[in-house]
Amino acid sequence: MLFKKNLLPIFLVLIVMSVFYACDKDDNPVDEPDDTAFQGVIDYVKTFGGSGEDDATSMVIANDGNYVLLGYTESNDGDITDKTGTDADFWVIKVTPAGELLWSKTYGGVDTDKGSNITKTSDGGYLLSGYSTPIDGDNAGFPDYWIVKINSEGNQMWDKYYGFSGVDQAFDAFQTSDGGYFITGFLDVTASGGQGDDDGRNPQHGVGEFWGIKLDSNGNTVWRRYFGGTNNDRSYGALETADGGFLMTGASESDDFDITDSKGSYDYWAVRLNNAGDLLWTKSFGGSEIDIGYAVSHTNDGNYIMVGDTRSTDGDITTPLGNADAWAVKFNDTGAIIWQNTYGGNQFESARSVVSTNDGNYIITASSRSANGDLTSNKGLNDAWVYMINEQGGIEFQMSVGGSKLDFANKGVKTPDGKIVVIGNSESSDGDIPQNRGTKDLLLYKIK
Repeated sequence: MLFKKNLLPIFLVLIVMSVFYACDKDDNPVDEPDDTAFQGVIDYVKTFGGSGEDDATSMVIANDGNYVLLGYTESNDGDITDKTGTDADFWVIKVTPAGELLWSKTYGGVDTDKGSNITKTSDGGYLLSGYSTPIDGDNAGFPDYWIVKINSEGNQMWDKYYGFSGVDQAFDAFQTSDGGYFITGFLDVTASGGQGDDDGRNPQHGVGEFWGIKLDSNGNTVWRRYFGGTNNDRSYGALETADGGFLMTGASESDDFDITDSKGSYDYWAVRLNNAGDLLWTKSFGGSEIDIGYAVSHTNDGNYIMVGDTRSTDGDITTPLGNADAWAVKFNDTGAIIWQNTYGGNQFESARSVVSTNDGNYIITASSRSANGDLTSNKGLNDAWVYMINEQGGIEFQMSVGGSKLDFANKGVKTPDGKIVVIGNSESSDGDIPQNRGTKDLLLYKIK
């Protein structure tokens, strides 16, 4: 009995201590952080390239979980090992989730070739879009749409040019539900003499028109359509709609022909087509100043969201923030605005991509010069900025990355494990940027 009596106080103390530490663990999860949860901090920042100008404009997550990036390079050294000239070529690199380079490949000739967008295809490969300047033929010296199909290892399967005399540039292309492809960009219809449209309309002359081309699975043209007015109209993004048609988006400077509701100098412009390329409707969004839409995405509730930048303080823009704001417009399948919102501070911001996530949010990739408003810091002349908004347009998370010089973000995606990966370009070698390899480097950073 004496042994049990002396042991009792110790036993009670142990019980109290165990309860205390158990409560401490439950009430203070910071003591044992969940490595899989999104923390909103930088995992890594990396640059790739050589001594020339290098940029990443688009990226996808490969079927094997690695990242495949498209851009262009003017370097022939450093990470670029299959190129001798200093002209611009399409440049594709594949990196691991940890940012380690797996392979690098270039595509192009002896003149300017710049990649704009990469998308995955059903055979496990990729479709590259951009523009190339032929050195011979009828269009020598002028850029044409250039589409390159590669396999999963980066080997070229086929390529096609589309264009006429004058400057014609592709900015987006993707595989369609019927196994073919769709390309969007702009056509110099004045230089083409009205060629480039197969529906028999009278030529609508301008220095640039939205130009959509539907291809079959081998890259052969099914139909071509251009839309616009007498001034500069350029499509930077497109998507396939639920009914098998297409939505082309970008910016319009015109106020005639296909543009029936111009708001000002430049407007966001949306063009809705059916699957045969026939025009269903067009819609302008903006104010009296310059508003340029760079990207579009499906929303999680069956509508659309377009992003870019605005310098307007009137019209559809109700909350101007600075000299130029990143601007998002959500609209339905008739072109009616559901909501619109500006993002940024008192300086210059511009959004370049929008990607929906599986949790109902949207990742918007942008650039920023502000250190106030929606921003909490500015590292230098211009920062690579990424922010995430909810279905109502409210900011859920934002982060700017950069150094003392010019840094831009072109696209961001959410990884299967809930992280954010952003690509762009950088001229810095300080701040968040660990190394500068040349004039301008490809920038890759990950937020965990």
